[in-house]
Amino acid sequence: MNNSKGKIGAIVIWLLFIVISYYFLLVPINIQSPAFWAYLIIVLAVGAGLFLLNQLFIERQIAIRGQVATYLIAVTLLLTLVGGIMFLYSSPIFHAKKYASLIEKQEGDFATDVSEISWNQIPTVDRATAMRLGDRKMGEIVELVSQFNVAPHYTQINYRGKPVRVSPLEYADLIKWFRNTKEGLPHYILVDMVNGAVDLVTPPENIKYSESEYFFENVRRYLRMQYPTAMFGEFSFEIDEEGVPYWVVPVREHTIGLFGGPDSKEVILLNASTGEHQKIKVGEVPEWIDQVYEADLIMAQLNYNGRYTNGFINSILGQQGVLATTEGYNYLAINDDVYVYTGITSVVRDESNIGFILVNMRTKEATFYATPSAEEYSAMESARGAVQEKRYTTTFPILLNIEGKPTYFMSLKDAAGLIKMYALVDAEDYQKVTTGETVQETVRKFTNQAPVSEEESSGLDERERFPLEGKLVDIQSVVISGNTYFYMLLDGEDDVFRANIKVSEKLPFLKIGDEIRGEYVEEFQGVKGIVSLE
Repeated sequence: MNNSKGKIGAIVIWLLFIVISYYFLLVPINIQSPAFWAYLIIVLAVGAGLFLLNQLFIERQIAIRGQVATYLIAVTLLLTLVGGIMFLYSSPIFHAKKYASLIEKQEGDFATDVSEISWNQIPTVDRATAMRLGDRKMGEIVELVSQFNVAPHYTQINYRGKPVRVSPLEYADLIKWFRNTKEGLPHYILVDMVNGAVDLVTPPENIKYSESEYFFENVRRYLRMQYPTAMFGEFSFEIDEEGVPYWVVPVREHTIGLFGGPDSKEVILLNASTGEHQKIKVGEVPEWIDQVYEADLIMAQLNYNGRYTNGFINSILGQQGVLATTEGYNYLAINDDVYVYTGITSVVRDESNIGFILVNMRTKEATFYATPSAEEYSAMESARGAVQEKRYTTTFPILLNIEGKPTYFMSLKDAAGLIKMYALVDAEDYQKVTTGETVQETVRKFTNQAPVSEEESSGLDERERFPLEGKLVDIQSVVISGNTYFYMLLDGEDDVFRANIKVSEKLPFLKIGDEIRGEYVEEFQGVKGIVSLE
């Protein structure tokens, strides 16, 4: 009788362990998931331990043959062995070429693919600054700050044509959750990455599914109950064009062996207010969704591509043509999509890049730009060195197109984390640095310093020409790299017109009030190049 009671007790405790552990761990019940294998092995090991304890303290003997514990131990060891073999088989040792082909790159032209933007469109707010701004906004509203905090997500998305960061609120503690969970979270934070404006947005319905919920409205537990076999990627908080909050969750699959070659195959879209959800294939997601492929997954696949293109052995011995991404990455908004970009360098990771790559985070389209440039951290050091007496720190660079050239943009912060200045660094020559107290000032100084060769000047003639006619309201001359340029403002025109002295010998004699006629071409945002004067 005691033996039976002991076994029943062991089974009950074991089942309780399984239920409680699964409730908290939420592992996917999927043979491709390493977490599931680890969980299964631990569960079997715990079961074996319980039955062994039953034999020791209840039956007062340790039997080997015909005992449940023996079978459980055998299965545990077998699963461990099989899992180890499959893990090894799924590695790049046997499938280097497949790993290299997880992401495909095409070559592009940076000046053509990445449009120039005006100074008032440059994102200046990084994630750390957005978090500080969000916390400050919450601190202004007493009735909210006592009940809620801002969750640390701050997902970068394009919202109505602008780069922004969004993050939901979260309950401040267990007591605050108990008092407010019935109504849900009333707001989310939206930070404009260009001007730093912070909005506390009230969605059409309160957010009922979030990571700060404790039971079955916790977004991870809720989706696990709906999709028990799905291998979730990173949970991303986004909003659609109407401001409705959603959780966007990539569904992973392993495409090489049993555990290798992780990739996203589907996306789960969960309305954070209503709990409505659907699974969508990656090629069919709505265009407002910006982050289907996580940045870390993209970085891993880019490194596989650079490391194993010429085989596994070559990645260790010889290392011919072996490439790697640089240590950091950042985001870039292009045509209402979010791209992740990083530098590509040799495997020895020197201080220069052989080029850089942009990857669309919605479609995983990857474009490589073979432009030798400074490694991002070298550019950051250069920017800090330009104002070294102030001991500012820099944000990780944003890659911009300035006059057709890749240029690093950074914010410079003081010890308190407040943005004090801005810097532009020529990506091809990181010793060319411009700093300023405003973005506009920095861009103007940088473009004036950029050398313009005769080849570039002659290139203006190849662009589409437009008629020029207007009254001169201001004119200034500057010398750039030994060449004289005249900068002009015309009545009724917001853009600046500039002309090389070689355009016309009349330029030195122009004065305010003169009527001028000729032709111009579009040089870059806000500046037009005069190519002829009558």
